[in-house]
Amino acid sequence: MQAISTPGTAGSPTTAAPSTRWLLRCGVFVGPFYLAVGLAQAFAREGFAFSRHPLSVLENGPGGWIQIANLTLSGLMVIAAAVGLRRVLGAKARALTWFLGAYGAGMIAAAVFRADPMDGFPVGTPVGPPTSISTSGLVHFAAGGIGFLCLAVSCFLAARAMSRLNARALARLSFWSGFIVAVGFFGSMAIPNSSPVLGIWIAVVVGWAWLSILSSVMWTSATEAMASP
Repeated sequence: MQAISTPGTAGSPTTAAPSTRWLLRCGVFVGPFYLAVGLAQAFAREGFAFSRHPLSVLENGPGGWIQIANLTLSGLMVIAAAVGLRRVLGAKARALTWFLGAYGAGMIAAAVFRADPMDGFPVGTPVGPPTSISTSGLVHFAAGGIGFLCLAVSCFLAARAMSRLNARALARLSFWSGFIVAVGFFGSMAIPNSSPVLGIWIAVVVGWAWLSILSSVMWTSATEAMASP
């Protein structure tokens, strides 16, 4: 997608600053980073099944610190991207960046409060859904739910912001990304006798792809602003 003219790119020193482009790069690369680290663990650790487990259960067992670090660093990168988007899009996108920052904060909270072991992972955990939930697991679940809600709202707010800028393709991408994130994460939980894991995987991948594309377009806009006399 081509760069677009935004309120913040109209000769703003803050927008053209190298720090702004660095912040936006965090948004470009955080999704691939998170998925690469998570998938590497998923393939390497015994007992993990993509059909039954979200990446968050990797916080448990030997090597769990890797996924905790992955969530923490990714959350910080999302917050950095939100700051970069605020600089480029201006004050009218404040709500978008606050909700996106809240998604990053939710990831950090999910790192602090680990998910409970479940359905055979780590090895030795009883197969099947957990019969009880710990306080840490409950907070983790709440942080994830609120975080994905904030991510979906961020997509919808981005759709409105892009429509105002006449960036119709990016507006449509943002709207449908928000729809898929919301339905993927919350819709599958509402279907009786179904596993929500597939929906969570879809929400994760689509959400990261949206942030990467949006940040890339904004990064190009900031770069062009820096090159302008």
